[in-house]
Amino acid sequence: MVSEFPDAPEAETAALALKILVAGGFGVGKTTLVGAVSEIRPLRTEELLSEAGQLVDDTDGVDQKVTTTVAMDFGRITIRSGLSLYLFGTPGQDRFWFLWDELAQGALGAVVLADTRRLEDCFPAVDYFEHRHIPFVVAVNCFTGARAYDADDVARALDLDRGTPVVLCDARDRDSGKEVLIRLVEYAGRMHTARLLDSVS
Repeated sequence: MVSEFPDAPEAETAALALKILVAGGFGVGKTTLVGAVSEIRPLRTEELLSEAGQLVDDTDGVDQKVTTTVAMDFGRITIRSGLSLYLFGTPGQDRFWFLWDELAQGALGAVVLADTRRLEDCFPAVDYFEHRHIPFVVAVNCFTGARAYDADDVARALDLDRGTPVVLCDARDRDSGKEVLIRLVEYAGRMHTARLLDSVS
């Protein structure tokens, strides 16, 4: 990284940028979360739902949804001085999953958004990150009118590996989304450190 202030001490100018994926089922709030926390105008690749897509897109439970992400969402948030997160929201439908491998390259970790009304929709994302050993947290997006479950209930229902964090959030709220991201960075940091120690022991 080249500093704009060549005379400044290295410790003050060095910055760390981490890549984070935001994944989950169709209509769970991925675009909303990226947009809520991003400090820049988020990049969105949304298109209107079409009649042709009705045959392949399950909109049960999200009947009011009129658009869908067809490539990715992108945003950026500064967690603290010298630490920024680049957020990549994945498309939720099966037909766009071929993009996931490209988006996942170089990612520190992932947020898997879940909707308790359609909890099974996040199973593919959970399986994807578990099989690739990419650290992730499950963030339960608490929709108005949805039955409330605690984090332990969700962890058991998803059969998560021991220690995988589950947090409750409101994807529309910046502070709530930021807390989810901080939890992920902390968890991913511990996981990567443990793997590094295992590799040298």
